[in-house]
Amino acid sequence: MWQRIYFLIYKEILAVWRDKKSRMVLILPPLAQLFVFSFAATLDVKNVTMGVLNRDHGKESFELVQRFKGAPAFTNIHYLPSVESITPYIDNQEGLMVLSIDEQFSRNLNAGKPATIQLIMDGRKSNTTQIVAGYANTIISQYNKDFAADAGAKQQQTVIVPRNWYNPNLLYYWFNVPSLSGILTLLVALIIIALSVSRERELGTFDQLLVSPLLPVEIMIGKTIPAIILAMLEGSIIILFAIIFFQIPFTGSIFLLYMNMFVFVTAVVGAGLFISALCNTQQQAILGTYMFMSPAVLLSGFATPIENMPHWLQMVTYLNPLRYYLIVAKGVFLKAMPFDIVWANTWPLAVIAVINLAGSTWFFRRRLD
Repeated sequence: MWQRIYFLIYKEILAVWRDKKSRMVLILPPLAQLFVFSFAATLDVKNVTMGVLNRDHGKESFELVQRFKGAPAFTNIHYLPSVESITPYIDNQEGLMVLSIDEQFSRNLNAGKPATIQLIMDGRKSNTTQIVAGYANTIISQYNKDFAADAGAKQQQTVIVPRNWYNPNLLYYWFNVPSLSGILTLLVALIIIALSVSRERELGTFDQLLVSPLLPVEIMIGKTIPAIILAMLEGSIIILFAIIFFQIPFTGSIFLLYMNMFVFVTAVVGAGLFISALCNTQQQAILGTYMFMSPAVLLSGFATPIENMPHWLQMVTYLNPLRYYLIVAKGVFLKAMPFDIVWANTWPLAVIAVINLAGSTWFFRRRLD
């Protein structure tokens, strides 16, 4: 059995490598998209979740917090009890920003001295962080003008001290390229598995497989494993580009990243088997691939924050394998994500993978009968 599967796997990889069009599809477009999306993609920001640490408790600090609370961009505000709570709040991505108000804030304002406010940002989302910092700066500057006008005093200069964790220089491709490792791996896995069966049908060799000693389950295994190998190879190339060419720091465990990537690719290949079972031509397979990929990317949190989506659509994102991989990829790259958080985003992928593979195998066998 395993010898037959081995030769089928070898045949599949050889077929992809010898086909010039397949090589072009697997190598050039993903690399081109890597560079285009790394430098050209932009994001919009709304419904920001932020934390507030107010150690002053004066009227002036309360007024400033209320202005943030009333701003349309900041819809979710969490009040933090202590300085120690800032680290887990940002680490666990509970909020994008923390507004820290010093104990002397109200006293310094009333005494005509400069008042210091600290903004602690999550630098893993660099473009979003820059936009949010601009929102915060506008609110604080307007508050400064209004306070000076009400007090009839000379306007004091407000000093904002931003700190961007995990991405100090707010380089957008530090956020973008790890995400692209998942998106382009998704694309490659879907194309390989979707084209494998349709190519056989177009060439007339699929019927030869059916009359061969190979069982349907063995055919499924022989089609699935090459797609997993080639997709993970594509993901590895992008990760190498991220580290060597883009010089993005890799702070976490390569084992944890590849563990999650393997489960992610397996889940995607299961979805690709559905597409391959439905399609009779390679053109249909490519169209089916992009029909699946477009909503998968949109619902992953890459292009738009999941928090901006309607609640019912946020529930749908839990069925999207790409959502979980993007969390792990950015976390392992930029903040050395620990095993427990990686596992929390891996076991749902494993459930999706089992359901996809079992369902696609059943459907594939039904199509053969």
